[in-house]
Amino acid sequence: MSPSEKNTDELVADDAAEAEAPKLNLSIKVDAPSACQRHVTVTIPREDIERYYDDAFGELMDSAAVPGFRAGRAPRKLVETRFRKEVTDQVKGSLLMDSMTQVTESEDFSAISEPDFDPGAVEVPDAGPMTFEFDIEVRPEFDLPEWKGLNIERPVREFAKKDVDKRLEQILARHGRLVPFDGAAASGDYIVCNLSFKNGAVELSSSKEEVIRIRPVLSFRDGKIENFDKVMKGVKAGETREGTAKLTADAPNEALRGREITAVFEVLEVKKLELPQVTPELLEELGGFKSEGELRDAIQEDLNRQLEYHQQQEARRQITATLTESANWQLPPELLRRQSRRELERAVMELRRNGFSDAEIQAYENELRQNSAASTAKALKEHFILERIAEEEKFEADANDYQSEIALMAQQSGESARRVRARLEKGGLMDSLRNQIVERKVIDLVLSKAHFKDVPYKPEGADTEALDQSAGGEEEESTIPEAKNPGEAEPLRTSKEHD
Repeated sequence: MSPSEKNTDELVADDAAEAEAPKLNLSIKVDAPSACQRHVTVTIPREDIERYYDDAFGELMDSAAVPGFRAGRAPRKLVETRFRKEVTDQVKGSLLMDSMTQVTESEDFSAISEPDFDPGAVEVPDAGPMTFEFDIEVRPEFDLPEWKGLNIERPVREFAKKDVDKRLEQILARHGRLVPFDGAAASGDYIVCNLSFKNGAVELSSSKEEVIRIRPVLSFRDGKIENFDKVMKGVKAGETREGTAKLTADAPNEALRGREITAVFEVLEVKKLELPQVTPELLEELGGFKSEGELRDAIQEDLNRQLEYHQQQEARRQITATLTESANWQLPPELLRRQSRRELERAVMELRRNGFSDAEIQAYENELRQNSAASTAKALKEHFILERIAEEEKFEADANDYQSEIALMAQQSGESARRVRARLEKGGLMDSLRNQIVERKVIDLVLSKAHFKDVPYKPEGADTEALDQSAGGEEEESTIPEAKNPGEAEPLRTSKEHD
């Protein structure tokens, strides 16, 4: 009788029988090599193995085709002999799947990764119990620190006309024109150069016709050059200058971590930035503004929103510093390596959400890469604690939260919300977005119970020029959400559009 031919009572009986299937009588041993690692050894007794064999052969009997017998009419012993290998593979798969489910339900740990084990290396023995082992990363166990009533310093600032003027100049610069200059370069000018990095006589990496603005610091993914403006002071087209780049302790090129290498700049041209006039056409391109005054109002809003971001980040820093004070867990290097990308993704999304420019994001991204192990360990410890609070308070990200976040990112990038969502889903970034939403809810809750003291906010100077490359070579593929071209417009929005 086919399932479609069974009556309701029979279907209910089948479901009940399946629901009442006895659990495996597992023996589970859990070792903890570190706070975030568990090594699990699972032993399945022979009685359970034979029960699974019996069920598998029972299901096979009605359809087994054996030469000399009609389908489903062959003796069981013959079926067991002929189909032993196929049934063994089925039994092994069922035993592994059911036992892993049972381990997950019975053991008191919160997994943060998939189990690391090779099913192909597991065998069902002809006699005796079946044993297999696997490693899994888990959230560390800890007592939740007191988070109510914290004392928080909050940076505050009233933005003046000079702040708006400075930001307007930065916006106009993205629509400006680099014009050749037949003279010595100064700080703030641009050079077009062939750039190479060397360790002694060995070239590590290079790029052609790189356009670089002369600023005090030149940042790469894996290091930086301090006093870059002094290295390039007075340089002219046709000259070659050398600087010292210091690689970080987390550089992809392990052999050169923490070492100094030579950066060679073959200067092809010197250029100055010519800012455009604020015309009706440019105002329209910048976001449909009707006047320069309306544009300035939108800039004021952006400055206030970025101040809110800095207030949130500073509050988060103080909160998490207090909460993680006793979080001295040792985190596995492999976990840090893998999660460093996730933290980078989360940080870039947060910056993009708050309207920071691509140049600012690239500089921050390089800073995170240069200190990836320390910043990732800090972020992971923060996440574990904030996630615990979220669980206790039953915080979760719902459809409206995702919609609001994606709409805000779309507003800042000038893209459609559908395109932003598609890019996040394609890049596997929805989990990072979920963590960002939930952690922000927790921070808001902690802040609602905190005591505040206002302190002056001092914006950081734009003293870093950032390049998206590794000086020491052996760079990893970027997984950061797609950015716009450096020269592409970043529309600001009017007050009406922000609402």
